[in-house]
This record gives sequence, C-alpha cells and structure tokens, in this order.
Amino acid sequence: MTTQQALVKVPAVTLGFWLIKVLATTLGETGGDAVSMSMNLGYLVSSAIFLMVFVAAVYWQIRAAEFQATRYWIAIIASTTVGTTIADFCTRSLGIGYAGGSALLLTLLAVSILAWYFTLGRVDVGSVNTPSAETFYWVTIMMSQTLGTALGDWVADTEGLGYLAAAEIFGGLMLLLLALYKFTAVSRTLLFWAAFVLTRPLGAVVGDWLDKPIANGGLDLSRYGASITLISAIVVLLVLLPQRAAVRAH
Repeated sequence: MTTQQALVKVPAVTLGFWLIKVLATTLGETGGDAVSMSMNLGYLVSSAIFLMVFVAAVYWQIRAAEFQATRYWIAIIASTTVGTTIADFCTRSLGIGYAGGSALLLTLLAVSILAWYFTLGRVDVGSVNTPSAETFYWVTIMMSQTLGTALGDWVADTEGLGYLAAAEIFGGLMLLLLALYKFTAVSRTLLFWAAFVLTRPLGAVVGDWLDKPIANGGLDLSRYGASITLISAIVVLLVLLPQRAAVRAH
C-alpha cells in the first residue's frame, strides 16, 4: 500500500464535525429550495443541476492527495442540496408520498452500505483511504442525505407535528445516540451512520422553519439570505474548529 492510499480522506468525528454537519444539512434545505422553488426550476431540473455539482465536487475530493477540509465540506454541501431536490422529486413529483419515499430511500441506503461492506469488508470512516472506498462513501452519503430530507418532511408535515416539534424529536434521537455512544458498547460504525442520517432531517426541518411561510409554522425568511448566513457560519466554524483527518483503520 502506498503512502497516498494509506491516507484517510475524511475528517475525524468530533463535536465540531457534527456542528458543521447540521449547518450543512440546513443549508442543503434552504439552498435546494432556493433553486427548485424560488427560481421555479422544479425538482427534476434542480436535481440534475445539483447532481452534476455533486459529481464534480466528489471527483475534486477524490483527486486530493490528502484530507482537505474545504474540498470535503463542499462535497457534503453538494450532497445535501441534491439530496433535498431528489427527495422532493421522489415524494412529491412521483406521488409516492413521504412514507413511500422514505421506504424507497431507506432501501437504497441499505443497498449502498451492504454493497460497500461486501465489496471492501468495512464501512467505518477510518477505512476511507482508497478511491473505491471513497466512491462507496460518497454514494452512501448522498443516499443518507436524501433519506433524511424525506424523513424530516414526513415527521413535520404528514404527521402534523410542525418544524420545531420535529426538530425536538430528531434532536432527542441524537442525544439518545450520544448516550449509547457514552454508556454502551454498540457498534461505533452503526452509531455514526445512524447519527449521520438523523442530522439530515434535523437540518431539513430547521431549514424549513427558517424559510417556510408564517402561516405554515415557519419564519418566512429569504431562502437566499438564510443560505448566505449558513454558509458564513460554516466558514467561521471551519476557522475556529480546524478539522483533522480520521485515524486510518488497521
């Protein structure tokens, strides 16, 4: 194995990682809605645009010789925006609803993780040190972001709980995962992917709360203004909380 292959290309899982991840997923919601709704491009066209951006960002990330926080988080943000519009296309344009969309996307996420595991033997972040592992990682990331969007909409809209109540539910589930991490021996890889999925609906409902009409329980803020504010917050956190590469798996 060469030195380049041994380098892990994803960040260590820290508190800073999760804070930036939630902001990135919230940005994915406001940014995705800004293009598909505010610009009136629709979910299919917006999904095509964001998918091209996502593929380009992932290619740029994979081409890096080592972990670079800027490349990584640009790819994450690209995955959240394409996840937003693809989920909306599946649940709304295809007419299968949030429950049907969530079930479909959960199946695709499971297929992605299983294909990764049976091909390379492990799915933890410490093993993401080859182009093959990175490819599986980013496909799984996109699936998790898309599933998370559908889950957030399902809980907030279909179940009638509203955005803040839904945020409390997903935030509570994140705290439960933290307790499992601190006090049990549950697989750290399982907990990571569970938390990664749950941060997406948390960000989705917070994003909806920011930009949806007041009559629907939102603050009716500008999607463009909210997106710019979230980008600024992410940049500040990246400066204040420098990211480091995850430890290589042995």
